[in-house]
Amino acid sequence: MSHDKLIRMANQIASFFKTQPGNDQAERVAAHLKDFWGPEMRAALKAEAEARTDAGALDELVRRALPLI
Repeated sequence: MSHDKLIRMANQIASFFKTQPGNDQAERVAAHLKDFWGPEMRAALKAEAEARTDAGALDELVRRALPLI
């Protein structure tokens, strides 16, 4: 799976959880990624987030969730 697709999918997940009530959206994004993404996908997303120089490509909510997975 391409890295751009992983970023797009993670951002879509973040967009959904932004609409949900509460202050635990990052935790809920992390839980979703742990529940529905395989270890390889999570590792690739983390590596891509570290390698990206365009910080705006990855939603801030996803960035906050990454240390939790």
